[in-house]
Amino acid sequence: MVPLLAGPESALMRRIRQAVMDSRTAVELTDVLGPHPLLAEALHVRLSETGLARADRARLFTVTTAADGIILATVGGDEAVQAAGITGMLLAARLAVPVMAAALDEEGSVAAVAEQLRGSGSTQLALAPYVIGPEVPDSLLDVAVKEADCATAEPLGAYPAIGKLALSHYTTALGIAPQQLAQGMPVH
Repeated sequence: MVPLLAGPESALMRRIRQAVMDSRTAVELTDVLGPHPLLAEALHVRLSETGLARADRARLFTVTTAADGIILATVGGDEAVQAAGITGMLLAARLAVPVMAAALDEEGSVAAVAEQLRGSGSTQLALAPYVIGPEVPDSLLDVAVKEADCATAEPLGAYPAIGKLALSHYTTALGIAPQQLAQGMPVH
């Protein structure tokens, strides 16, 4: 079983583990999907879909609404913020703007990170939800956007890279090498 979580949200993972144990079936639980470069790609795309980042940094055109500072918002407290920070570094390299992680589920965390980014010179902030979607209520994202006074992108959701990551975790748990899968070899 592959938990569709970008980061290590402790409370939700405890509930998933408990559900697996309660099922009394032989189920192997993989790690969460992040941090991973494909998640940085997905975040970049979600930001570009709303005009908050250039779609392709190789093209040297300017997007006037592009953010000059990104708040990478996750759930799960300090552990999740640290894990999101790794993906944040990858996103910062793609966008060439500062990216800082904050916890949606810790009061004042998003506002504090917004203030830090503004203090370092960023004037147009964007919130990039580092969540697949179901692990955080929309109201929590709405509050964070208001606190940070910034624009927001959509959660990662059904972006194709999420499927690739889930498949990779699943096949690894089954012991299937990527080469076997690509060659269409039978899976046992």
